[in-house]
Amino acid sequence: MTLIITAVAAFAAAGAWYATRSEHADLHLGVLALMYAGAALMWCVDGFASLAESGPFVELSDADVMADDAKLGALIVVCGLAIWGVYLLVRRRRTACA
Repeated sequence: MTLIITAVAAFAAAGAWYATRSEHADLHLGVLALMYAGAALMWCVDGFASLAESGPFVELSDADVMADDAKLGALIVVCGLAIWGVYLLVRRRRTACA
């Protein structure tokens, strides 16, 4: 479930970047899309490691595990937004000082 949430966030950020890349280049949505794509790739590697140990790629049978994974996915998305916000603040600060 965490993989699904981060992949959806990666596709949404990439779509937003593609749609607004010329008008809002100062938002650096590509950085956000890359962060979420990296997170989704990380969860893919985790899924393949689980398959190597004869486990499921994505656990969808246990409701409690799915709820915990959904909370973790939401936390990853919120943390990505927070880190992106800090990145934007630092970029604007550097641009204003230069």
